[in-house]
Amino acid sequence: MRDAEITVCNVAEAMLAWYDRNARDLPWRIPPGDDTPPDPYRVWLSEVMLQQTTVAAVREYFLRFTTRWPTVSDLAAAPDADVMGEWAGLGYYARARNLLKCARVVADRHGGTFPDTYDRLLALPGIGPYTAAAMSAIAFGRPETVLDGNVERVMARLYELHTPLPAAKPVLHAYATALTPRNRPGDYAQAVMDLGATICTPKSPACGICPLRDRCAARLAGNAAQLPKKTPKKPKPTRRGTIYLAQRSDGAWLMERRPDHGLLGGMLGWPGSDWAETAQDAPPLQADWTLLPGEVRHTFTHFHLILTVMTATLPADSAPDSGFFLAPDQFRPSDLPTVMRKAYDLARSK
Repeated sequence: MRDAEITVCNVAEAMLAWYDRNARDLPWRIPPGDDTPPDPYRVWLSEVMLQQTTVAAVREYFLRFTTRWPTVSDLAAAPDADVMGEWAGLGYYARARNLLKCARVVADRHGGTFPDTYDRLLALPGIGPYTAAAMSAIAFGRPETVLDGNVERVMARLYELHTPLPAAKPVLHAYATALTPRNRPGDYAQAVMDLGATICTPKSPACGICPLRDRCAARLAGNAAQLPKKTPKKPKPTRRGTIYLAQRSDGAWLMERRPDHGLLGGMLGWPGSDWAETAQDAPPLQADWTLLPGEVRHTFTHFHLILTVMTATLPADSAPDSGFFLAPDQFRPSDLPTVMRKAYDLARSK
């Protein structure tokens, strides 16, 4: 296939026509044909939530956030614990901490209005090149290059690029930049992302109904399903630990707030040992601890985790050396990150 057959004009025209008919109905999106200006707050919030998370998982979180905090200024004024509690279960908790930092900068330094250029957006806390480009294109109609995993896959197949990821990223970015139109860049960006999510999928792409099928070099070569290639990942190590669930006779739970920095930063959780290749036993206080049958298994980005769960019932006047007791009417399992909630569920099942 000659490169001249893949041009910004014919690709954008095909993608926008396809998008006008097939755009996904998403709560943060202005549908094609609707002249309502996009709300930069909703665009930003959705893009942060969607990082390394599926649309299906994000939808309900987005609706809860925007119902409780309908503007960036509302979010900026929210207590940290409330926001972290609403985020619980969505994972990658540094995003929630950066969400609050960014909201407060926008509210305090920009009068509650997001800046409208890539460079100024990039200067905000927690906004990286991808989010700045997506906001510039979708919220402000600027022809910035939006490159997520879906777009990378479409570009790799369209040009039949065999260089494996992540080494291929600069070339894929150049391809995507060359095809980004000045007309409707936000719709175009969302069109390519939708194409990757619904048709040009990682496995078994539906090439027969793809609007770019006649231009796709990988389809013509018969190797679309094998692209993009990826450098093999190293096996994840397994770490172990012990977690302690203690409840006083008045129903209060012994809890801790994890440090702001690091894994699960700022989240509510149970006291426990460090997570290492060899588990270390370190009870938070003296008690008659009982080992629960079973274990908690959870996988983080860089390692697998196996937790042993210990439980104890304490007198009503117990006072911890560290952490704090949370009254039963203030305890919500939904405020716990997933790994902590798994431990709670295990304890409740016994």
